[in-house]
Amino acid sequence: MSTTGFAKPPATMRAMVLHRPGEALRLENLPLPSAGPGQVLLRVEACGVCRTDLHLIDGELPDPRLPMIPGHEIVARVVALGEGTGSLAIGQRVGVPWLGHTCGSCRFCTSGRENLCESARFTGYQIPGGYAECTVADAAYCFPLPEGPTAESLAPLLCAGLIGYRALRLAGDTRRVGLYGFGAAAHIVAQVLRYQARPFYAFTRPDDAESQAFARSLGAEWVGDATQKPPHALDSALIFAPAGALVPAALRHLERGGCVVCAGIHMSDIPAFPYADLWGERSIRSVANLTRQDGLDFLALAPKVPVHTSVTAFRLEEANEALERLRRGELQGAAVLGMG
Repeated sequence: MSTTGFAKPPATMRAMVLHRPGEALRLENLPLPSAGPGQVLLRVEACGVCRTDLHLIDGELPDPRLPMIPGHEIVARVVALGEGTGSLAIGQRVGVPWLGHTCGSCRFCTSGRENLCESARFTGYQIPGGYAECTVADAAYCFPLPEGPTAESLAPLLCAGLIGYRALRLAGDTRRVGLYGFGAAAHIVAQVLRYQARPFYAFTRPDDAESQAFARSLGAEWVGDATQKPPHALDSALIFAPAGALVPAALRHLERGGCVVCAGIHMSDIPAFPYADLWGERSIRSVANLTRQDGLDFLALAPKVPVHTSVTAFRLEEANEALERLRRGELQGAAVLGMG
């Protein structure tokens, strides 16, 4: 493992660790991990706080590796290189997303659908994540990041941005787009839609005046809650809130041939709805993870928009507070842990 040209990392690191679903994360001092073949040791600058982290902590994701360091929106610096790490360099700024490893040889990987690989492993779920001062990542799944923006502003791009972008791509070349749940992902997708001159319609929780004002500030054509009917039928609806009841609600507002895209890794059960709401070649589909090509495409697009993330910053040891505020819907945009 090479650390040439960079300060030697410490022997230990601080990390927020999940030991058991339903419990709060614990701040611990852990031995510094070592980069093996094809891996890089990273010094974390910032890590986004995602709703998927809540699903992990609440026990809603199956078979997590425990104890686990959550976090999969990682902005970091390379401090050590394992053998065979390709073009990455010591000191380089990189981003680490949810998709952390795939087999590379199954029928999904070889057909451009590595997001569906049955042997995939995910950052902050099966691979220790970024709620820590340092972490190890597979070099092939790290994205080069620009030097100019702050680490905190970049972190939400690595999941909220990527998953939102993939959801939009799966919706197809549609015109009027509904965004259900106006949080971290929606506030980024909204900027992409505005850049593409496509009108968007924001659906928030009832009486959430702050989120509705936030959506209007980003150019929403219309703002309301999921019980309300937008002024025009939607060509597509992207659902970021983990509420299955939003699916039939969105279908009712969909134009013929339109698509509802469920963008979360976990969602409550979808209630029954009449076939008439689906008829007319309407469709429902889910987003499963991301591909590295999604990441490359979106990170190339983001500075052209340009995407400006709205961030509430917390210290590493404040991770539990950040998660609870996210759970209660008290944050506009994204929460990010900064490592100072």
